[in-house]
Amino acid sequence: MPEKQLEDQAIFDVARNIDSTTARETYIHQMCGEDLGLEQRVKALLKAFEESDSFLESPPSELEVAATQLESVPERVGTKIGSYKLLQQIGEGGMGVVYMAEQTVPVERRVALKIIKPGMDTKAVIARFEAERQALAMMDHPGIAKVLDAGTTKSGHPYFVMELVKGVPITQYCDEHQLTPRQRMELFVPVCEAIQHAHQKGVIHRDLKPSNVLVTEYDDRPVPKVIDFGVAKAIEKRLTDKTMFTELGQIVGTVDYMSPEQTKLNQLDIDTRSDIYSLGVMLYELLTGDTPFDRKRLRSAAIDEMMRIIREEEPPRPSIRLSTVDTLPSVATNRHVEPRELTRQLSGEVDWIVMKTLEKDRSRRYETANGLAADLRRFLGDEPVLACPPSNAYRFRKFARRNKAVIATAGAILM
Repeated sequence: MPEKQLEDQAIFDVARNIDSTTARETYIHQMCGEDLGLEQRVKALLKAFEESDSFLESPPSELEVAATQLESVPERVGTKIGSYKLLQQIGEGGMGVVYMAEQTVPVERRVALKIIKPGMDTKAVIARFEAERQALAMMDHPGIAKVLDAGTTKSGHPYFVMELVKGVPITQYCDEHQLTPRQRMELFVPVCEAIQHAHQKGVIHRDLKPSNVLVTEYDDRPVPKVIDFGVAKAIEKRLTDKTMFTELGQIVGTVDYMSPEQTKLNQLDIDTRSDIYSLGVMLYELLTGDTPFDRKRLRSAAIDEMMRIIREEEPPRPSIRLSTVDTLPSVATNRHVEPRELTRQLSGEVDWIVMKTLEKDRSRRYETANGLAADLRRFLGDEPVLACPPSNAYRFRKFARRNKAVIATAGAILM
């Protein structure tokens, strides 16, 4: 059986045993990520399974053909949309396809044009897409890709045009240039400043991850730019009339970078501190080469267990994670430092800063992205940082909450 089909079958085998429609949809979306083709193939398998009890013994070959047909893009290279000619597909997400396009009127320039996918034009998806257009239109910051235009194609699919960012994900850029931990933190500060600007405009990104922070070079200097506010949410006003209603019963975001509060089905309580957590996960990955929770473990877990891990388990400090992995030599090489020295550099204040962003209790995180940026600047300037390790009393309270039965039993025995 082909590898891709094995992947489809594995996700399908778990999904078909989930009774709740909402939970099943959430699981499929989280496991497939931005691979719309995979998601549609799994859903096609589920549909066929529901229609035939004997499906598991002999899946019809026509199913794969139908699933492949669903992967078609909304417009093709060479198509003209208004004053824009599509030159090349450069990206694809869960909702839209991104093209490099050439604008001829009123100015000549290369731009990025994002179009909603056919078959994805449900009310919920269109509401999110409209929210992305509105969110980008409110931004005016050098660290955020600018929105230039918006409209609807002849086939009725909404699109928007944005600044073309010719860059690579921030983690890839740092590894390719073997940036030291200090240089990585210096590059990360302007990312925090860009997110602060979005928050001041009343917008939460809610899907911050390395692929949404691209680094490009201007005058031989690296400049990070935040892109894709596709799941952004207005915190002071609704971005569209439909936005708030589409959030009920959905989990939005990318599992590896998702805050504990994002794991709840009702996400109406999300605030800017959710982005602080995601920034912390990115910083953790920039410094250690991996996310706080093991990716394989998260991906292989059932949806409820996946969400529980994010909500309840404490990740190891960056310096501890490095001291326990076999890949330390290669991680250190990508950071242009000796393995033992890398662990030493992350111990202490860097550990404190990162772990403050990853607090389960959001009231203990940095209140703003600027607060995180300021503490990074203090560390880089050899000044005392505001972050500090949690007290023993706080650790005991958290232990007691996680182990109520054990504490009660011990107390009874002691009495």
